[in-house]
Amino acid sequence: MNEAVIVATARTPIGKATRGAFNDTAGVDLVAPLLPHLIGKANVSAAEVEEIVLGCGYPEGATGGNLARAAALRAGFPVSSAGVMVSRFCASGLEAVAHAARRIALDGVPIAIAGGAESISLVAPSSNKNRLRNAWLEENLPSIYMPMIETADRVAAHYDISREAQDLFSLESQRRTAVAQQAGLFADEILPIEAQKLVTDKVSGETHRETTRLVLDEGNRPDTTLDGLSKLKPVREGQFVTAGNASQLSDGASVNLMMSADEAGRRGLDMLAVFRGFASAGCEPDEMGIGPVFAVPRLLERHGLTVKDIDLWELNEAFASQAIYCRDKLGIPFEKLNVNGGAISIGHPYGMSGSRMVGHIVLEGRRRRAKYGVVTMCVAGGMGCAALLEFR
Repeated sequence: MNEAVIVATARTPIGKATRGAFNDTAGVDLVAPLLPHLIGKANVSAAEVEEIVLGCGYPEGATGGNLARAAALRAGFPVSSAGVMVSRFCASGLEAVAHAARRIALDGVPIAIAGGAESISLVAPSSNKNRLRNAWLEENLPSIYMPMIETADRVAAHYDISREAQDLFSLESQRRTAVAQQAGLFADEILPIEAQKLVTDKVSGETHRETTRLVLDEGNRPDTTLDGLSKLKPVREGQFVTAGNASQLSDGASVNLMMSADEAGRRGLDMLAVFRGFASAGCEPDEMGIGPVFAVPRLLERHGLTVKDIDLWELNEAFASQAIYCRDKLGIPFEKLNVNGGAISIGHPYGMSGSRMVGHIVLEGRRRRAKYGVVTMCVAGGMGCAALLEFR
């Protein structure tokens, strides 16, 4: 069986939803600039890319249709390059990478691109909720529709994760990202993007467009203090989640160039990592954030590994409460977890995040000369997903 390897990665900077640089940039225009940049890193021609797989949490409106196909054509790829969309809410980007790996390993696809994109700015305000809820589920399992903020508060209360612990975790996420940005550790993965941003005048209420060029993720708050975090009001009265200890709503896109190990070897390309495997697992919907504690053991057991064998971890920081629980329940050393910050400080464009985390961990694994890395996501509806990568 062919080994699926990652040879290059690229992403946009991450913009703040509704008020950031990409608040008027649709999915095609987020993804298209990345594609020629990505294949250029490995001297691959567009005609050689057989499949483009993209994940999206909410594939409708500005990210609707077959975004993978549309973005490829917009980028100048030939009609021979196929495209497919996958969706598993927040794990969509990770699912796309796993899908591409399976195409390579099982179907003999020589070269593929896998990634994810999300425009929360353009999709969330007008998403189609017509007949979204099922009557039987409403009556028998209403927690399947519970807002994620409520599930995070429930995890905090159920597992006795204090507000202070959540704020401390969030402060460290902000600190790590600030240090990484100062050190230029995101430079190898980010392609600066120029966009038209909608700006509303606070006095007149009039809206106009401004040209902006985003170079770094714009969500990090390096001046964050514990005192400042502690003063933020909870979203829900008397609960835990605040704007400071939850992931930021964001816009962005990420892609990874994948191919068989044989193809990479034939071309003399540097292999960043081998995609070793993927696992998913379900949990109670009202505690959706703890999904990784079920997916990770399944993944590691199937590969004869333990938590101690893993050198680097990327665990999506949907909320500090669930990230803390997963870290402690799995026994992940904090110095190996989200070493350059996570979604609380970087941002969380749903469908992009899993792909971004894969791209970042393979570069960080190379810098640290590590062997194994795990990327894991919690998923709305009560699921967890995890992927194993072996660095080269």
